[in-house]
Amino acid sequence: MNILLITPPFCQLNTPYPGTAFLKGWLQKSGHLVDQADTSLETYLRLFSRKGLEEYVFGECRPADFSHNDSLLRTWNLRQRYMETIDLVLSYLQGKDTPLATLLCRPGFLPEGERFDKREEGLPASYGTLGISDKARMRATLYLEDLADFHRDTLDADFGFSRYAEHLAMSPPSFDDLYKKTQLGETPVSRIHTEILGERMESFKPDMVGFSVPFPGNLTEALRGARFIKQNYPGVHLTLGGGYINTELRNIGDIRLEEYFDSITLDDGEDALSALVSSIESGDTTELIRTWQPKEGKWCFFDTQQKELRHKERPAPDYSDLPLDQYLSLVDMENPMHRLWSEGPWIKMMLAHGCYWRRCAFCDTSLDYISRFDPAPASLLADQIEELIQQTGKRSFHFVDEAAPPSLMKELALELIRRKTDISWWTNIRFEKNFNSSLCRLLARSGCIAVSGGLEVASDRLLKSMDKGVTVQQVSAVTAAFGKAGIMVHAYLMYGFPGQTRQELMDSLDVVRQLFQNRLIHSAYWHHFALTAHSPVGCHPEEFGVTITGPKMAGFARNDLEFSQESEELKHYGKGLRTALYNYMSGKGFQVPVKKWFSFKTVSPRIPPKLIENLLEKTEELQLEENSRLVWTESIPEKSPNGLVFRGNDYQEEMPLTPNEIDFILILLKRCLPEAGIFTLDSLDQLTAEYGLDTDEWLGTQEFRELMEYGLLVL
Repeated sequence: MNILLITPPFCQLNTPYPGTAFLKGWLQKSGHLVDQADTSLETYLRLFSRKGLEEYVFGECRPADFSHNDSLLRTWNLRQRYMETIDLVLSYLQGKDTPLATLLCRPGFLPEGERFDKREEGLPASYGTLGISDKARMRATLYLEDLADFHRDTLDADFGFSRYAEHLAMSPPSFDDLYKKTQLGETPVSRIHTEILGERMESFKPDMVGFSVPFPGNLTEALRGARFIKQNYPGVHLTLGGGYINTELRNIGDIRLEEYFDSITLDDGEDALSALVSSIESGDTTELIRTWQPKEGKWCFFDTQQKELRHKERPAPDYSDLPLDQYLSLVDMENPMHRLWSEGPWIKMMLAHGCYWRRCAFCDTSLDYISRFDPAPASLLADQIEELIQQTGKRSFHFVDEAAPPSLMKELALELIRRKTDISWWTNIRFEKNFNSSLCRLLARSGCIAVSGGLEVASDRLLKSMDKGVTVQQVSAVTAAFGKAGIMVHAYLMYGFPGQTRQELMDSLDVVRQLFQNRLIHSAYWHHFALTAHSPVGCHPEEFGVTITGPKMAGFARNDLEFSQESEELKHYGKGLRTALYNYMSGKGFQVPVKKWFSFKTVSPRIPPKLIENLLEKTEELQLEENSRLVWTESIPEKSPNGLVFRGNDYQEEMPLTPNEIDFILILLKRCLPEAGIFTLDSLDQLTAEYGLDTDEWLGTQEFRELMEYGLLVL
């Protein structure tokens, strides 16, 4: 069967969302002919091209409609210059013409709208720390944001830089508004999108088209695109899936969806789509797995799954027909960690299915994508990484796990080092105690540049209440270990969790301030607590002092719930929290009293002003057990007349040693190489005995401490 997989507008512009790549890898392995298209990127690039600006963005505007808006008139009056420079800007952001940086940084070369005004005060200072390439990327990003603002405010109120009509798809209990929206007249986005879909349909001639909808901002154009195919290509089976569908549309009742899609699949798409293809070919619905289909005027759910698909059975994702050279590497903030979300492209893959912790009270722990933890072997993951390097020519990876398991990260790092496979990578973690200094140094040695993890409410009482499994002290120690290894840290923050008081919120903000001030975290983002139907709070609200008040299900989406709570509402703190955080990420505002970030009267924090600094004074104890593994990942030192010479990329130092110590250390380090096998403390006992040494005494020597500084790791 010919299968076309679509990621509809709009999604991130810097890298492909991996859903269709995962599915293509699996379906091709099963013998199907599969094509995939990121019509989100393609639509954006056509809209914001010289032709698109001339025909749509400026061509369909009526200046009389915004004659009293100075900002819009400013962009309108510069329209000719925008049309002259747009293709050049996109070419630079796609990495095709890097010498353009000097021109883009020249004052007056690019038309400058309101986005430049808002950043004008901070730009000169940040430009002092950014190289010319990043200056150019930031200016080009502001330029595109100005154009996006103009298009939204003049022609299409639903337009967003990386989302479309998102507000319509935020857990609407009824399909009414979305249905009306997709029945109305076309917009520039929908016209371009259907034009692209028509080209794909004519060239590939698929039997099935699958729309992957990861976020609310993709749904409207998925519906419009599906309707276009229904009307113009009857007989093609249309199916819908993706992350948004998995969390929102688990109980479908509105038969009008039949006007757009012939089926809707839930959770992992690999086995569900394989079963759907077999069902279409045979006409037997008893083969379906986690699939909704309309029957006799209503949606019916079919699931005959016998066993779960194991993560190790999945092939590597296939990015082969996605235009990796056309994604835009943007810079919307000079903070080096925060930029990872807009840089790219990153090749995305998963180390494990699900979350090994799966207990956080705010998380969708009752759904398969969280609840079913299933890791792949490190050797298989390394094979797939090497396959993807060959396929894409890229060596930058983002492991999109819910929480990457430390043990698997360790084994993968050792495997990459053993194979001498050099990559750059980052992932999401839990700030748990297993991330000690040795493990963090190993991860850095394997190419890890950053991690993101949940600090959430930054309060021990509330972290325990939400069953996060970490403490503020633990987070401080772990982030310090990552920082010393040169790995950047992003923290997810939360406010408004049931039971949180304003005093606890102000205390948590001060914890965050101190973490930034001590350079333990480099980037962060505040989320207001959202009660979801599939979380422990949503399933057992009474245990958290919460009463669910709505919305009433009306046949469509159900995920975000309305609720009342016994504790105070803290939503109005959001603006002040974001302002404080923006300053901390820019390295400013640490001396400002935290309550000064708010426009209303509030309490002062009560935590010690040097809480984090004092926690850092507690030195990490070396944990030595019989099964502890010693690993050496650097080059073997060379003999000198007085000892051994250790050479690294940025140092050369000599360690004075006796001849016996020289021989012992050389043998030790060679046996500790990843390719030499596993060398434990038990192995060390045997080796020290051969050289007349006592293991316990040697582990307390200056030589051992220096070896650890040079790169000997205890795992």
